[in-house]
Amino acid sequence: MLRFIILSFFTLYSLASAIAQGELNATVRVSTPQLQRTDRRVFDQLESSLKEFLNNTKWTQDVYEPEERIKCTFIITVSRDLDNNLFEAEIAIQAVRPAFGSTYESPILSHLDKDFTFTYEQNQPIEFLPDGENQNLSLVLAFYVNLILGLDYDSYSLYGGDQYLLMAQQIVTNVQNSTTNRSLGWRPADGGKNRNRYWIIENLLNPRVKPYRAAMYSFYRKGLDMFTINMDQGKTAIIAALEEVDKVNIAYFNSMIVQMFSNCKRDELVEMWKIGPRPQKDRVVQIMSKIDPANGNRYREIVAF
Repeated sequence: MLRFIILSFFTLYSLASAIAQGELNATVRVSTPQLQRTDRRVFDQLESSLKEFLNNTKWTQDVYEPEERIKCTFIITVSRDLDNNLFEAEIAIQAVRPAFGSTYESPILSHLDKDFTFTYEQNQPIEFLPDGENQNLSLVLAFYVNLILGLDYDSYSLYGGDQYLLMAQQIVTNVQNSTTNRSLGWRPADGGKNRNRYWIIENLLNPRVKPYRAAMYSFYRKGLDMFTINMDQGKTAIIAALEEVDKVNIAYFNSMIVQMFSNCKRDELVEMWKIGPRPQKDRVVQIMSKIDPANGNRYREIVAF
């Protein structure tokens, strides 16, 4: 009887631990190369607290096995100490998704956000209240977590990330309606050039961009996930997905999400098509040089092989 109770306790404890782990397998790094502080304790604690916040918060209603958790990285580079525990920084966010039947991990997000200020003092708890008043630190992180979830779910099922993208949109709306949070990055005019958190989610939920999200589903489920089964079929599906991205670029010229796609997928596409039929290589170079003209030389490396 005692053995049964002990085993039951450990079973329940293991289940609770698995549930508490959440959906992310996040790595966090906080660097301060430009600060004059010699005492890093506050930033070391921030790093530890953010990792716990990201990995232990339940962001969805789904149950993730440990191996299913989404690998992601948050790198915060603090540039200025503005006093009163207020810091100016930038945050780099990366997330990957495994390709079916292989050890390859494909990037779904690679983004640098330069409009990031936050307050933090030692021993301060970090939490996110969907319907409450939150610190800018937790708001920015919750926004990008929901963005990662939205992109990841979109890659497995058509428009599967809707609820997480809508949550990201709600975070933006709540900040805009806040009387206390005047931080940059949440409003259309912040930063200029239509490049901030507002525009990321505006793009992804804009009807003109809906074909882009369908293309991302095709890129992964019909493309990359097929590589171990039929690589030629998979590459054909990826080219079809790129054609759709090109159409979105025409329908919504200079959209932020297409630029983010280029930044995220540039190196992957070049490596992917170093081997392949010349007509496919030419078409990939043509499409990507059109939507990402500043990096045309990088794509032309495809036809050099």
